[in-house]
Amino acid sequence: MRLIACLTALFWLCALPAWAERVTVFAASSLTSVLTEIAEDFEARTGHDVTLSVAGSATLARQILSGAPADIFLSANPDWMDAVSAEIVPGTRNDLLGNQLVLIAPARAEPVTLTAAALGDRLRNGPLAMALVDAVPAGTYGKAALRHLGLWEPLAAQVAQTDNVRAALALVALGEAPLGIVYATDALVEPRVRVLATFDPASHPPIRYPVAALTDRSVSRAFLAHLAAARAVFKQHGFEVLP
Repeated sequence: MRLIACLTALFWLCALPAWAERVTVFAASSLTSVLTEIAEDFEARTGHDVTLSVAGSATLARQILSGAPADIFLSANPDWMDAVSAEIVPGTRNDLLGNQLVLIAPARAEPVTLTAAALGDRLRNGPLAMALVDAVPAGTYGKAALRHLGLWEPLAAQVAQTDNVRAALALVALGEAPLGIVYATDALVEPRVRVLATFDPASHPPIRYPVAALTDRSVSRAFLAHLAAARAVFKQHGFEVLP
């Protein structure tokens, strides 16, 4: 009997990997921390594997259009989701999250007012770190907010553009840029920076993170459902969970 039990257990252990599937998730870099946690929970609950590919939404959308094998796309704005609309499984697109835009500085920096003179004085020691202002959502939102305040033209020459918002965050955290514009959720995960100001939501287009499936697989739909059920985790990381 013991031999039979051992053989049965061995059979099930060998069979499990054949049942597991892999879901590939393309996601905006600002979602790195929260999606890592959610993916680990999904793997533990289902036995499936999750591959996260995080980068700027523009980069990810171009990869998808070039045939990159993604099952799920989480963009940091609707425009790049619109760009891949032909690849989306009908009925799976949904606006999942919202966020806020903030001005950050190294943790020990003094407060600063949102005026051209004050910001220009602070930027004598380095650039204003922002994601690509004409391609990456955090950068386009930041440019819109600065333009709304009449600050874009005075400060544009001092902007250091990065491939994604986490790279802009890193420049400030490392002290290589005295100021940066990132999402509020990015600032929360980096103890080496402090928030100096939160931009008025009316100063830029609404920050929305749409999600959609790109393959009609059961594991893709299961991961979408898991995202929808992870409201508490998203809130813990500072995101607004949309109804």
